[in-house]
Amino acid sequence: MKLSSHKVGRDTRLELPMASMIDVVFLLLIFFMTTSAFVKTERELDSGIRVQREAGNRPSDFEPTIIDVVPSDGGYVYRLGGRELRSQAELERVLRGLENQADGAFVRVSDAVPFDVAAAAIQACRTARFLQVSYVPLDATP
Repeated sequence: MKLSSHKVGRDTRLELPMASMIDVVFLLLIFFMTTSAFVKTERELDSGIRVQREAGNRPSDFEPTIIDVVPSDGGYVYRLGGRELRSQAELERVLRGLENQADGAFVRVSDAVPFDVAAAAIQACRTARFLQVSYVPLDATP
């Protein structure tokens, strides 16, 4: 005896549309690939500082070469540490005796010094084979 005209099927399957799911998976994959970082994190980078163990405690390794060009007694002098040098040749001779040419030098010049005297100090550093020479104007205000 059949009460209804509809077939009762026990083999009914639920089908999901796979094309939409594949699209979503590919979109997520592309999103995560484009937003992720492929560079090393900071803690994984190598340090750019090289340390020599046997010469690391010398105080001269940590002091930069600074040449002050200032007026003095009607002329101009080059001050290097505690020394006052009067000529470019004398400055070159002292600079050649230093061991930190690879570290560079700073030439600090007072406003009252003419250009040719400041340029002579920079040229003395270049002649003494300093790799980098930086010009720094001294502040005129006390």
